[in-house]
Amino acid sequence: MNLIVVMLDSLRQDHVGFYHGGERSFEGVSPCETPNIDAFARQSVVFENAYPEGLPTIPVRCSLMTGQRTLPYRPWEPLREYPQDITLTEVLRPEGYVCGLVSDTYHLMKPGMNFHRGFHSFVWVRGQEYDAYVSSPSRRKVEDYVNENYSEEWRKMVHQFLANTDEFKVEDDWFAGKVFMEASKWAKGNRPHDKTFLWIDSFDPHEPWDPPDGYDAYTDPSYRGPRLILPMGGEASKWAGDEELRFVRGLYAGEVSFVDHCFGKFMANLEVLGYLDDSIIVLLADHGHPLADHGKFLKGADRMYNELLKVPFMVRFPGGKGARRTRAIVQFQDLAPTILELLGMGRETSSMHGRSFAHLLLEGGDEHRESIITGYHEGVDRCIRDRVWSYIQRPDGQPDELYNVVKDPKEEINLIDDEPDEAKRLSALYGRYFRRATAGYVKGVQGKYELSSTGVE
Repeated sequence: MNLIVVMLDSLRQDHVGFYHGGERSFEGVSPCETPNIDAFARQSVVFENAYPEGLPTIPVRCSLMTGQRTLPYRPWEPLREYPQDITLTEVLRPEGYVCGLVSDTYHLMKPGMNFHRGFHSFVWVRGQEYDAYVSSPSRRKVEDYVNENYSEEWRKMVHQFLANTDEFKVEDDWFAGKVFMEASKWAKGNRPHDKTFLWIDSFDPHEPWDPPDGYDAYTDPSYRGPRLILPMGGEASKWAGDEELRFVRGLYAGEVSFVDHCFGKFMANLEVLGYLDDSIIVLLADHGHPLADHGKFLKGADRMYNELLKVPFMVRFPGGKGARRTRAIVQFQDLAPTILELLGMGRETSSMHGRSFAHLLLEGGDEHRESIITGYHEGVDRCIRDRVWSYIQRPDGQPDELYNVVKDPKEEINLIDDEPDEAKRLSALYGRYFRRATAGYVKGVQGKYELSSTGVE
């Protein structure tokens, strides 16, 4: 079979209609429409509990491409030289697969990052976010895209993006349009090969959020403030008012809607080319994106909540066979061994930290991992969760947090003092090696420490 992996950056699970069933995502903002991802989901095995391990962008891709953990071992760094890192591509290529990479994720293409290694061809789409692509001044005024609270540093980042996108006129000029158009070209040109592997790495819907006019349908038309396409990090209340925050959330929804549209065009091309009948297609996001759900925008080591951690994750078999939903817990290092087992190369997975969930795809079921741990390698905060509980270990001086994510999916009620046994149970599942904070202890809201079942003294 052929293999196609579609990575979407910063897509929240709750912004995909198939997952949340059309409920309103935020007061005053309609949920964005994702009809094409929804249609793909109806033909796929859809995971409700798929999680990144080491965050963010680069550690996630290291884990996905190698089947190895990154959280306890490595920070944001290049792909290591062979054989320190053996990638999915470097396993498939000797087996006769023709491998292609199409991406506008500019972190991957920076000198020395090595993420194109092993691919027969790679296409870089330039200009995303702060990519140093255009050096001439933008024709647009930065003041129309920031407010009085933006620092000079943030203004410069906004200006770089504006300069990079000054020439955009039709929707295929936008990044997601270019990425999926190039991916369609690759799929068509390489159709004569017996076996192909295509990795599509779309940086959208990562910020800045500036969807084409036809997809900017979720912002208040009466809004007259600046077009805040690049939200600032940290406490949202310090740099934006409520009306501005609603507008920024609407821009994100529009960006998601446009990505969905571009993905739909790509899937239509795959159908014409016959790939839907002989390919495994994986659709996922590297992480979600906080939209001030807990007071802050943008990713960060302290934002270990559903809006960052819950992602869409779907696997489609040829012909859409075996489509269903599963509550099984999987983590990103599990993807590579799963794919290799499905392709008849299970012998290549014995050295991987990941555990294949091929049995779930082929036979059904809801059991794989008991729990997951996730966080930033350089950060102190860690999140350990199972299907019901999410325990967040905070740095010394800050209370830990515990949420019942079934009854309280927005994670508004901290139960750390009400259910200390659940926190201690989760804390005991992972040892010191995964943590940078005090290990083996659970802190309540009142700041008291209790010995966990690890027996640490």
